[in-house]
Amino acid sequence: MLRVMEAVRAAEGEAKVFDLYWEFGSRIHHDGDRTFDLGDALETAGVARQYSAAAEDETWDSVIRVKMDDGLSLVGDDVGTPIIAWNRSTAGRVALFGPVITRVPQKEDALKLWDAMMMLGDIEGFWELKKTRTERPEFGERPQ
Repeated sequence: MLRVMEAVRAAEGEAKVFDLYWEFGSRIHHDGDRTFDLGDALETAGVARQYSAAAEDETWDSVIRVKMDDGLSLVGDDVGTPIIAWNRSTAGRVALFGPVITRVPQKEDALKLWDAMMMLGDIEGFWELKKTRTERPEFGERPQ
């Protein structure tokens, strides 16, 4: 799926990748479908079905590797996903692993979470917060 997303990004731009990411995530997490037809998902996201061929195209691997290496160079190699990277308010680029959440926060809580991530990333020397997960993810209603 990463190859498909990179092919779409190269030709269609970030907005279409967002739509596709949303569609892939809805099918996987809300529908429990890990073997969906890529062409159908592309069409539902408003992208041409032809991009499904990129799933078998290894030429996208180098693009993916460069982006992964960029993220890992900022955050380190003992993390998973998601990695969020941004330009610090002071200077330079920073990345953090996370947030790892079990529910999507709504409105004001989502903004508080984002603001906290940005604030922690601005603090030189900040590395990690962690607690043991005691619940499985709850995906809620399928987005429309």
